Amino acid sequence: MTDTQREKRMRNLVALVGDPVRRYLHRRTDAATADDVIGDTLLVCWRRLDEVPDDALPWAIVVARQCLSNAQRAERRRTRLIGRIIAIDPPPAVADENPAASTVDEGTAVAARVTAALAGLRRDDAEILRLWAWDELTSPQIAVVLGVSANAAAIRLHRAKARRKQELLKSGHPTGHVPYDEGSEDARR
Repeated sequence: MTDTQREKRMRNLVALVGDPVRRYLHRRTDAATADDVIGDTLLVCWRRLDEVPDDALPWAIVVARQCLSNAQRAERRRTRLIGRIIAIDPPPAVADENPAASTVDEGTAVAARVTAALAGLRRDDAEILRLWAWDELTSPQIAVVLGVSANAAAIRLHRAKARRKQELLKSGHPTGHVPYDEGSEDARR
């Protein structure tokens, strides 16, 4: 493959996977880390361009997951180092300047319930639900990302959905259904 062909193929690959991988990363980490990891991911894609399969999105997400894992490991090492430094030379305490700013609107409350439900699940269940709901991957694509068969991915997704529902019910929050209210507009239909 000539340099021009490689460049064209990479441009097409970036157009295909760039935004979905960016969204995948932004939902899993802070913006600065996501931007760093997208760069690392695209570098790996360039280096391994000849290995990219026809269905490139799941492959690129696998690469992004691995790059994100590396970045998170590095961040944990930095955090431990900062902890050691703080133990030796603690910084002065800072008072909260605006304690009344902790009001939560309805959308944030719903997001908090969903986040809490995901946190209550096993890591693998939460990840498969994120791949399905947030990244809009199909079971066969999830299978590629997780390195399992399409049938196993479909079964795991079904079970993870059931566990998520149980977590939401256990926490006393509805699972997305509007409660029946005789006075509501919906009840009159």
